[in-house]
Amino acid sequence: MAVNALRETVVETAADEFQALEEKIRRAVELLKSEREARAAAERDAARARQQVRERQEEFDSLRAELVTLRREREEVRTRVEKMLRQIDALTEQESAR
Repeated sequence: MAVNALRETVVETAADEFQALEEKIRRAVELLKSEREARAAAERDAARARQQVRERQEEFDSLRAELVTLRREREEVRTRVEKMLRQIDALTEQESAR
């Protein structure tokens, strides 16, 4: 009977160790799943952020081009106004000279 008791103890110990190992493997699998999900979410967030950066860069480039155009137009208007003011001054001087 002692041999049977010893065998039962060994079998129970082996079964307990196997269950513990099985539980560790289950936890590892769950951890791996959650890490993969977190990585997928991070990759989606990064892709979304890269897309937003591209959109903002396009918007920035567009606004910069518009600013250059507006500055050029402002300079043209300034030149035309100065020309008109000189013409008015010339006419005023001619009227004063008479």
